[in-house]
Amino acid sequence: MRPEGLKPHERIILPLDVSNIDTAIGLANQLKNHVGVFKIGFEAIYSTMVDLVLHPEQLLIQYVRKVRMLCGIIGPKQAFLDVKLADIPNTVEKAMKALSRLGVKMINMHASAGIEAIKVAVANKGIAELFGVTVLTSIKGDECESIFGDIPDNKVWQFAEMLSSCGADGVICAPKEGLMLREYSKFDEITIATPNIRPWYSLTPEEKERVKDDQDPKRQMTPANAVKSGIDMLVIGRPITDPPSGIGGPVEAAKLIAKEIEEAL
Repeated sequence: MRPEGLKPHERIILPLDVSNIDTAIGLANQLKNHVGVFKIGFEAIYSTMVDLVLHPEQLLIQYVRKVRMLCGIIGPKQAFLDVKLADIPNTVEKAMKALSRLGVKMINMHASAGIEAIKVAVANKGIAELFGVTVLTSIKGDECESIFGDIPDNKVWQFAEMLSSCGADGVICAPKEGLMLREYSKFDEITIATPNIRPWYSLTPEEKERVKDDQDPKRQMTPANAVKSGIDMLVIGRPITDPPSGIGGPVEAAKLIAKEIEEAL
C-alpha cells in the first residue's frame, strides 16, 4: 500500500553512510525532525560490528552505550535496514526472521534473489515494509545487459512485477524507471523509493567537480520532478550531508529539499 498523508520531509530517506558512531549520532540529532527515515547500510552496520569486536575492553561499555543512544535517537519508526538480502530462500528466511525482531520501518533485499526468496522474506518481515532493490543506480545500460541480459527499463519492470506479485511493499529503482512503473496500473499500490535524486544545487558543474558521484546521470531526477512523477520516497544523501557552502549545513539543505517537494506536490 502506498503511503498517504506524508509531510514533505517525511518523504526523504537519508542514508546514514558513516563509519564513525559519533558522526552518526550527530547527523541523527540534527536531522531527526527534518527527514522521514534514516537508511542504515553496509558502511554503518559493518563498521559498528568491527568496532564492537576490536574496541578496547575498558571502553567497550561506553561504545555500546553510544550505539544504544543512536538507536534511541532514530527509533524503529525512522529506521530502514539497508541490508540488501540476496541468498538462497532458506538463508533469506532465517535472516529476515532475525531482523524482523527489531520492529523497524523498512528492510530491503535484492529482487534478483528470486521469487522464492522474496516470498519467504514477505512471510517473515513482521511489521516492517519489505522493499526490493532492482537495478542499482550505478549500473549503466551496457553493464546491465551484461549482468541481467537486458536494459535497465526491462529488468526493473520484471523485478517490480516479481516483487508486486509476491506481496512486497515497495520497489527501489532509479527515478527514470520509477516514472515508467507509474505508467502501469498493476503498480498503483506499490511504494516506489528512488536513490539518484539530485536537487538543483547538486547539478552545477562546480558541484559535480567537487563531489565524486558514482550514480548514472542518465537515470537521475530532481526531487520536484520525482514526486510529480509519482515517486513516493526519495533517497538523498550527499546533497544533505555535504551540501555546497552557499546552501548552509545539513539542516538547511534538508529544509530546502522539503520545500521543493512541498511546492511540487
